[in-house]
Amino acid sequence: MPAHQHARRLDGIPPTIFSQMSALAVRTGSVNLGQGFPDVDGPPEVVARAVRALEEGANQYAPGIGVPALRQAIARHQQRHYGIELDPDSQVVVTTGCTEAVAAALLGLVDPGDEVVVLEPYYDSYVAMIQMAGGVRRPVTLRAPDFRLDADELRAAVTARTRFVLLNSPHNPTGSVLRRDELQAVADVAIEHDLVVITDEVYEHLVFDDHEHVPLATLPGMAERTLTLSSAGKSYSFTGWKVGWATGPADLVGAVLAAKQWLTFTSGSPLQPAVALALDEHPDFPTELAADLQQRRDLLCEGLAAAGLTVQVPEGTYFATTDVRDLGWDDGLAFCQALPERAGVVAIPAQVFYDDREAGRHLVRWAFCKQPEVIEDGIRRLAAADLGA
Repeated sequence: MPAHQHARRLDGIPPTIFSQMSALAVRTGSVNLGQGFPDVDGPPEVVARAVRALEEGANQYAPGIGVPALRQAIARHQQRHYGIELDPDSQVVVTTGCTEAVAAALLGLVDPGDEVVVLEPYYDSYVAMIQMAGGVRRPVTLRAPDFRLDADELRAAVTARTRFVLLNSPHNPTGSVLRRDELQAVADVAIEHDLVVITDEVYEHLVFDDHEHVPLATLPGMAERTLTLSSAGKSYSFTGWKVGWATGPADLVGAVLAAKQWLTFTSGSPLQPAVALALDEHPDFPTELAADLQQRRDLLCEGLAAAGLTVQVPEGTYFATTDVRDLGWDDGLAFCQALPERAGVVAIPAQVFYDDREAGRHLVRWAFCKQPEVIEDGIRRLAAADLGA
């Protein structure tokens, strides 16, 4: 019997680190401060709407582009929050989470050999999908400890073969929220070189302190060249529903739909009217969630600092980053592999999100989207453990 091997397009793409570390947490009985999923659901009225949709017969294929009620709600969301006007029939497509939106955008737009400028550390699906599309990634590194976008490095990454920028703000895993001047640098480069920008904004509402999320599409000259991706998973604490969307110019949205039809064809019928209800009738839930997450962020960051780690306090997202060299470690992966046995806690080594492994070798990502008592349990375990190398 011949050996079964994966296709070459998957060469060098390891299993997602999140599955590995979450399985390790279960196996060792550790507190999982690794994978970014909350442990409390979103509004119960939204769950009830999904149940009602199931009971009322929304159990067959939805339109591939998404049910009209949800597309209209997404358009209203963009207008309400950002003043962005969209035609829900041609400028909005519903996807199976933002992960599918990323996949469909890259598969629908990127030709083999096209260069994609992308911020590192990356969300790991970016690397996989650029490679599957035959694209060439051109990294621009957000460097510790501040994780700011260097405009000169951005300009230097663009060549004659560059066609796209893949942007993520608020940024996973660093927690940076790109400022207007940083976004303007992206816009200037995109306009000068006639680039399309694919922008992943799943954490758009989860920003803290006085930081502001500014959609790139709202900058002058960018609406016509920006494909915006987001989802209900993070904003409404329904990560398992996998309902996301892509919005922007009709030709870019059409490219997403052209690829999506061969991926999932359509997304969960009973969940779409429920997400429409969330967007229309619970517009303040994400703001309340962000305020709650900010308290949990502070709880975790204080605990990590007390355990001897230098913490970069995040401006948004679910995640905080620490430097483990303070504890004598020069390798975050080795630290994370030892942590379950040492302390009964799981975290994520940031180096797996970098091409420039040395830039991220000493960094570890921690999730604070957990109940306070879970975070406190993790902190107690860290405080009681010998974390030194």
